[in-house]
Amino acid sequence: MPRRFTDARALMADLLDRHEGGAGRPIGYPDYGSFVDVVQMDKFTKELCEAEEQGAVKITRDRGLKSDQIKHVRLEEPALLYAMLKRRPVGELTDEAAERLLQGLELPVQFEGSLATLRAAWSRGREWQGFSLGDVDRLRPAFVMAKAILEYRHAGLDYRTFSRRFSGDSKALERLEGPVVRILSAALELPPTARPRDALRTLGLEKFAPPMLLSGRLDFDTAELSAAAPLYFGIPPAEATRLRVRGQPRYVLTIENFASFHRHVSEADPQRSGVTIYVGGYPSLATQGALKALAASLPADVPFFHWSDIDPDGVWIFRTIESSLARELRPHLMSVAIAKKLGKPPAERVRLPSDVGSSAISDLAGYLRHPSANWLEQEELDPTPPEVQDVQGQEEDINVVGRQD
Repeated sequence: MPRRFTDARALMADLLDRHEGGAGRPIGYPDYGSFVDVVQMDKFTKELCEAEEQGAVKITRDRGLKSDQIKHVRLEEPALLYAMLKRRPVGELTDEAAERLLQGLELPVQFEGSLATLRAAWSRGREWQGFSLGDVDRLRPAFVMAKAILEYRHAGLDYRTFSRRFSGDSKALERLEGPVVRILSAALELPPTARPRDALRTLGLEKFAPPMLLSGRLDFDTAELSAAAPLYFGIPPAEATRLRVRGQPRYVLTIENFASFHRHVSEADPQRSGVTIYVGGYPSLATQGALKALAASLPADVPFFHWSDIDPDGVWIFRTIESSLARELRPHLMSVAIAKKLGKPPAERVRLPSDVGSSAISDLAGYLRHPSANWLEQEELDPTPPEVQDVQGQEEDINVVGRQD
């Protein structure tokens, strides 16, 4: 239903707003049922007639007994109406805002797409990531911090120290997580559906790294935890170099989901024949470093596996861990056969990591790109130990939680 007006200037301002929003020749309508008196109606008509005389708008009048009334008003010459209302075109305001946004900041070429999207939104009178033309000063730190992250100047800094150092406000990053990740997404491979804070974790920005949970015949420095045989224990990821593996594990298995991790160590490997690690969803940069250190300390014939959801985020997590290990990583309970047999169509599709190459997850990634592909949460599967011998080409035994064969 079209908006109707009793104020001529409000009507003309609305015409310009819709023009800036992309409308060709927008039309405005009077609201004759809401005029207070004849004086207000006459003032409304007089101002619109003056605008028509200057060529800014075109008035169409009603017919018959209402031929003295305005039926609607169409925008004719935006430049003339801008001048009449003493209003500047949004394009000019956008240019000034963008210049102030980037003043003194050498914009990386990778960010030009985000800037173009921002300018396109503002030039149509719309917000970008919740920020409008009037929010330049609030948004500028997002570009400054995104540039610092791209240049890896955040290394070794926690969330608030980084934020204070590069924006002057220790809480600025928390307020600007969304825009920062949006700017970085054109330059870096980030999880497709992760919350901004989780995406930043994968780049090494977090308040403090959460503990890494491990299970297996492991000791820590002089503490002989293997003798105590706890179900699992936690250490700061940065302390992973102090781990000692007692004997040679049959496998190393990283797991995305905590419930699946807990069930695996208690049900599938009660003898601690392997080393099982909970990576906490999207693995932080600190966790990636810990996995790399562990991989380097173990013999080449110890196979590494990863178990995630069968969905694009699971592929992303697999690829991230695979890249950090610098050795072969094999999917566990993540296959096309399992997806087809037990999965379900997702509510919505999201993009997959752009480059899986010759990765062991490439077949699953290719399947998930298909419009009819099924997804599956790993909690739907009962845990089983990885097949260590002749892993490739082996069929996996599949049990679904609660399913009776």
